[in-house]
Amino acid sequence: MLFTADLSDMPVEAESRVIIRFQDCDPLMHLNNSKYFEYFFNAREDQVSKLYGFSFEAMFRELRTSWVVYQHQIAYVRPALISEWVRITSRVIYYNEDTMVTEYFMTNDHRNELKTMLWTTSKHISITTGKRVPHPKEVMDYLAATCVPNIEFPNLQFNDRIHTIKHGLSEGTNV
Repeated sequence: MLFTADLSDMPVEAESRVIIRFQDCDPLMHLNNSKYFEYFFNAREDQVSKLYGFSFEAMFRELRTSWVVYQHQIAYVRPALISEWVRITSRVIYYNEDTMVTEYFMTNDHRNELKTMLWTTSKHISITTGKRVPHPKEVMDYLAATCVPNIEFPNLQFNDRIHTIKHGLSEGTNV
């Protein structure tokens, strides 16, 4: 089953608390740049399974579709350090008939310092043809229920969004 949760009252933001592992760090004790992607994607997979009852495997098996990464934009604001506890937040900030943009950001454990921000643009494809296909109704319903409202993504600049998130963290407000 693609979804096991009721989509009528879904949170639009998901958060995980994780520790930065020794084996993922460089000689300066910073999280290796390429490892940020693994931390973000693993957190998102766990979050959507827990919050929404969503299964990427079920989407693949039942709908014969998947999302593939089209583009990343990432900013390394402050390093995540070996053995440090961090928070990873993820949320959908835009979608249309065949595209989804997921925003990820990592903060310190107290959520008052931005470490990294990532936008990932994914395209919805048929696993049979490898070509883009429209999201089916159940996926569009999921995206509508879980997308952050009132973000005008087509008019949004990545660096402006970093500033907004940093400001919200320093003010202790939702970002």
